[in-house]
Amino acid sequence: MIMEKGISSVEVLPSKSSQVTAVKVVVKEPETKQTQRGKRVGFVLVHAGAGYHSESKAKEYKHVCKRACQKAIEKLQAGALATDAVTAALIELELARGTMCSFKFSLSEEHFRDSNVQDSPFTNAGMGSNLNLLGEIECDASIMDGKSLNFGAVGALSGIKNPVSVANRLLCEGQKGKLSAGRIPPCFLVGEGAFRWAVDHGIPACPPGIMATRFSLAAFKRNKRKLELAEKVETDLIQLKKRRQSSEKENDSGTLDTVGAVVVDQEGNVAAAVSSGGLALKHPGRVGQAALYGCGCWAENTGAHTPYSTAVSTSGCGEHLVRTILARECSCALQTEDAHQALLETMQNKFIGSPFLANEDGVLGGVIVLRSCRCSAEPELSQEKPTLLVEFLWSHTTESMCVGYMSAQDGKAKTHISRLPPGAVAGQSVAIEGGVCRLESPES
Repeated sequence: MIMEKGISSVEVLPSKSSQVTAVKVVVKEPETKQTQRGKRVGFVLVHAGAGYHSESKAKEYKHVCKRACQKAIEKLQAGALATDAVTAALIELELARGTMCSFKFSLSEEHFRDSNVQDSPFTNAGMGSNLNLLGEIECDASIMDGKSLNFGAVGALSGIKNPVSVANRLLCEGQKGKLSAGRIPPCFLVGEGAFRWAVDHGIPACPPGIMATRFSLAAFKRNKRKLELAEKVETDLIQLKKRRQSSEKENDSGTLDTVGAVVVDQEGNVAAAVSSGGLALKHPGRVGQAALYGCGCWAENTGAHTPYSTAVSTSGCGEHLVRTILARECSCALQTEDAHQALLETMQNKFIGSPFLANEDGVLGGVIVLRSCRCSAEPELSQEKPTLLVEFLWSHTTESMCVGYMSAQDGKAKTHISRLPPGAVAGQSVAIEGGVCRLESPES
């Protein structure tokens, strides 16, 4: 495998909006060892959310991304499908545990920050997810297979430890064809119906007492009290804005920690998945981008009209991502020659500058993307080997985003916490980074 890495330069790029600062980081990597004989190739890129990642917890965030990458690569090396590999990564991310510096929730489109929230699940997906207004956990997840273009998703799902496993099972069952009496199999289920379907298909239920951890319960009680206080004090819009201006002076930030992964296997097939517990204190039944087609994830193999295979997974404010269909928009943009520029322009023009979000003060979100294509070996090589060229990128408008990536020939995963530069305003600025790797098919 040949990779290009190591952050070099930062360039401030102009945008159509004077409020937008676009940061393009060029990534290059030195050459690493060649593909080992008989080893399967493949690549995975994961994210632990676009939001805020404190320096004090950086090791924990990076560690869980490493574990997720390793799980996916183990599957790829064993010959598993790309969808199984991306599911394995998501399950590891859903099970992650740790602490976060702080979090943010939304009220009447105004954000309040709670600097005292110290104990929370490390990732907001699956067990330990954010609790809704009734103190219940409802999760969203989806997965897409680039080869078949099939899609599976669950929304507002309770009582299942790993929601992405249900989404993957829906995708697999859908590929088997029609049900009895010619019925079309479902690809998206919500609430009680999703739970019953999961149990009927052998996925074990998880009691509410286990799903809600002591961290998520403590956070729920504190934020419930804060919400009740806010509703008493904020009697009109002026008071609401004053409260926001005061709270923004605090030295803390919010977290929007949906998790996701994108994978390409030895055959060049791509897959993408995403999972989330949703907003803290969300209304019961609320479904975010993580469950919705074209919004949470997208995967599409090379075809007649698509020269590149692409896979995308998103994170951030669900409502912003839903209204811009960001995953699908990014995938379409990546069919142009310059992937960096295409993603940057999409984040600027189709997300921050989207007319569908014109009334928003700040547009919060992030994406991880990869695109791949078959290419000829280097001319100077005497023996020609099939090579898979993989470009991988991440971009965000939030203060930070934690990512990890790994190829099947790497000894360990690499991780990185991308941050907006000093002075950049979250919701009005874009950061973009990435790299390139060549995956050579194993020798026989």
